[in-house]
Amino acid sequence: MLYLLLFIVGIVTSTINVMAGGGSFLTIPLLIFMGLPPTVANGTNRIGILFQSIFAVKGFLSHKVLPVKFTLLISIPAIIGSLIGAYLASVMDDESFRQYLIFFMLFITAVTIFRRGKENFEIEKQIATLKWVLLYCTFFVIGLYGGFIQAGVGFFILAGMVSTGFDLLKSNAVKTFLILIFTLFALPVFIYFQKISLLPGLVLGAGNIVGAIIGVKIAVKVGHKYIRYVVAACILCFCLILIINR
Repeated sequence: MLYLLLFIVGIVTSTINVMAGGGSFLTIPLLIFMGLPPTVANGTNRIGILFQSIFAVKGFLSHKVLPVKFTLLISIPAIIGSLIGAYLASVMDDESFRQYLIFFMLFITAVTIFRRGKENFEIEKQIATLKWVLLYCTFFVIGLYGGFIQAGVGFFILAGMVSTGFDLLKSNAVKTFLILIFTLFALPVFIYFQKISLLPGLVLGAGNIVGAIIGVKIAVKVGHKYIRYVVAACILCFCLILIINR
């Protein structure tokens, strides 16, 4: 029954991740509830994220909403950050990681609720050199966090995309591709430190594949105009879960 629940949660959280972000706020606590140590749950969750991202990126590419060149450029600092973050998460003891997880969940929830930003703007033809420097620094930090915990990194990526001139639909496509890239580099670190439980990861991954396909279709169909409502609804749900599980 727990594996069936994990599969269903995988579908739901993957759909949420593709459209907005924060699905790992559900999957990591569920994996811990199934008996996995927090650091192992954190690593195991990356298997599902990998499968989800592969299918989501494929979907966004087929709909031609992913700015590939821009995404590859900002992937470089994100990869470097993710390797460092994954290493830190792997060598940390379980109790310390649990405390960091709770802190970042609460922090990201508050930031996402109160953040204000533009939602409709034209794609800029040229990004100034200074802005590229700031983008590289921003996405290094995002990669560092993504490698460390992953949960909620999508919200940070969307926030980091505000100054680029891409709407929320294209920003979601960029977010999905970035997560795929730095997960490819972070996952071997967790495997090396034996922070992976294969069976739960594969069950979660199967659900995430289904959810990714659903999420891309919904995101492309409704466009970026309604994604902010999905983000708000997700955050409210995560806040409730955090309060109940304290």
